[in-house]
Amino acid sequence: MASASSVSISQAIVAGAVNHGASSNSSDRLALRSLTFPAFSGLKATNLNASCSSRLGSARRRLSRRLVVKATAVETLEKTDTSLIEKSVNTIRFLAVDSVEKANTGHPGLPMGCAPMGHILYDEFLKYNPKNPYWFNRDRFVLSAGHGCMLQYALLHLAGYDSVKEEDLKSFRQWGSKTPGHPENFETPGVEVTTGPLGQGIANAVGLALAEKHLAARFNKPDNEIVDHYTYVILGDGCQMEGVSQEACSLAGHWGLGKLIAFYDDNHISIDGDTEIAFTENVDLRFEALGWHVIWVKNGNNGYDEIRAAIKEAKAVKDKPTLIKVTTTIGYGSPNKSNSYSVHGSALGPKEVDATRKNLGWPYEPFHVPEDVKKHWSRHTPEGAALEAEWNAQFAEYERKYKEEAAVLKSLITGELPAGWEKALPTYTPESPAEATRVSSQQCINALAKVVPGLLGGSADLASSNLTLMKMFGNFQKGAPEERNVRFGVREHGMGAICNGIALHVPGLIPYCATFFVFTDYLRAAMRISALCEAGVIYVMTHDSIGLGEDGPTHQPIEHLASFRAMPSILMLRPADGTETAGAYKIAVLNRKRPSVLALSRQNVPQLHGTSIEGVEKGGYIVTDNSSGNKPDVILMGTGSELAIAAQAAGELRKEGKAVRVVSLVCWELFDEQSDAYKESVLPAAVSARVSIEAGSTFGWHKFVGSKGKAIGIDRFGASAPAVKLYKELGVTAEAVIAAAKSIC
Repeated sequence: MASASSVSISQAIVAGAVNHGASSNSSDRLALRSLTFPAFSGLKATNLNASCSSRLGSARRRLSRRLVVKATAVETLEKTDTSLIEKSVNTIRFLAVDSVEKANTGHPGLPMGCAPMGHILYDEFLKYNPKNPYWFNRDRFVLSAGHGCMLQYALLHLAGYDSVKEEDLKSFRQWGSKTPGHPENFETPGVEVTTGPLGQGIANAVGLALAEKHLAARFNKPDNEIVDHYTYVILGDGCQMEGVSQEACSLAGHWGLGKLIAFYDDNHISIDGDTEIAFTENVDLRFEALGWHVIWVKNGNNGYDEIRAAIKEAKAVKDKPTLIKVTTTIGYGSPNKSNSYSVHGSALGPKEVDATRKNLGWPYEPFHVPEDVKKHWSRHTPEGAALEAEWNAQFAEYERKYKEEAAVLKSLITGELPAGWEKALPTYTPESPAEATRVSSQQCINALAKVVPGLLGGSADLASSNLTLMKMFGNFQKGAPEERNVRFGVREHGMGAICNGIALHVPGLIPYCATFFVFTDYLRAAMRISALCEAGVIYVMTHDSIGLGEDGPTHQPIEHLASFRAMPSILMLRPADGTETAGAYKIAVLNRKRPSVLALSRQNVPQLHGTSIEGVEKGGYIVTDNSSGNKPDVILMGTGSELAIAAQAAGELRKEGKAVRVVSLVCWELFDEQSDAYKESVLPAAVSARVSIEAGSTFGWHKFVGSKGKAIGIDRFGASAPAVKLYKELGVTAEAVIAAAKSIC
């Protein structure tokens, strides 16, 4: 990371976003050189015209610029007549219709119905800079009903984002396109989070709003509200039906997230037909019971004044989130398919497209943006640049008066960690007392809390068992949003999705969340989105095996390690002792674009000879070895609490004259990333006598033990009994390792 003197906050964030993505093909990404930014904190402007990039040298000039920008916006709104708004709204509709038609796949119904609220929001209220999608103090927008993504792509295109050009609209849902079938933040600058699985987006939005409220509470001053932005979201009937939305919205009401405004697209249609067949609850009353302010816009098709008034009312409510129920017609304008499920998830077809053009009086060719619409939207580029320049000047003043706070805030915005932060991690020796790795985890969390300012998180009502409380901080609550312990309650799925939003708000926020490892089944969908959307959430999963004992098979994970090892772009770490736990946290903190799962023991484990943080960083390494020439008689492999069992078995085999190597495979993903030479030095191909031991499914271990090796594990459900008894009865013992080793060497 370059120093603050050589790179702006905006540049640092964009560089990270562009240079780290799922695709290695630079042509699939928005080139960094195509983005331009205003200066930050007195730095030289970068490729912007002088009127937008000049420094505002005094408070009077800053105030003058602020008034000019606001006055211009107000004047524009007053002069925007209804006919131009209608034309703009229809432009949005037909960009969606044409893109879906060309691709012959997609969901035109939502964009056609939601175009009015999308237009009013993006054109009149949303604060953004289209030439710098990563400007910190922008408003955030989330399309929770992600199947309607052409609404967002059309809006980004009109607003002037370089990520969505006409050719991108024409390549909707195609290979290498920046307009994929659902919004993806890692593909399309201007998209905040990855949505598609219904309900995830509104939960992500709760996380984004939590992050804003938290940072505002920590850094705002009476004379300088340096953190001040809203989170807007559009969700549909499907999102409302998904349980994750209830979990997240319950917390949003509890926390009083007043800068969260959700538009509910109330169109009464889902894939199977009218929602009367399965969804008849009173959503308004439910949200009022959750602690939300609720507004109903009865005419979402062309009630522009109603939509405006609703947003203004929502912004005036400071102590609770707002749900704006907007009653719309899905597929509005289609004479034969509107208000039906047939317009939800398939192209209209050439005849219906023509009929819709005639019905809405749209004489233009596909993908055409009328000049007056284009001119109207073009103002967002200079206005957005001015907004960012104004904020940069505001930050410079903040930095002058509040130097220490500014330095911390800047580090959170850029994601730059404090120098030497990893030295705070606790250290262990073989003489240190045996302890559960969940206890070691608690020590790591509390050590990191003192030196990593963006660390925040909590548990799904299991903090006393997961041991995840930061002892020097209180609970994040409606009246104490500056605190860093987040109480999620028994809401695992919502917890994971909220943490995704926190992680994607700014690079320096590092959320962690916790529950029992077996209950990842409740939040797996959010964890998969973490991996997909490059959200570096730390999942602290305790009670990681049959070692939890008497709670029995409902609580004992078996297949879970294998399932996360099968998931792309996520790190599955199972540390064996305190040293490996510290190494796992170092890896997790550093991986801001990749989530980490830490599987931690309930039972005590010894502090082992030979474990190291450096070894954990490689994913697999030699712990002990009495062989020479890289030719052991047998290799014993293990993870977590079973690494000690492998070490015990090695000791017995060595007494019998065997050359035995013990290998920790704490993180398969990291080990797979090492060079062939390194992997050969740990697991030489010539040594086929290999035994693995892990208190979980043996699925996957054969890639390491080979066809001649033995994998010791548990390929059945557990049972209710003391841990020691379970290990013996299920054959996860040193005796089993010794017998397996002798059978193959």
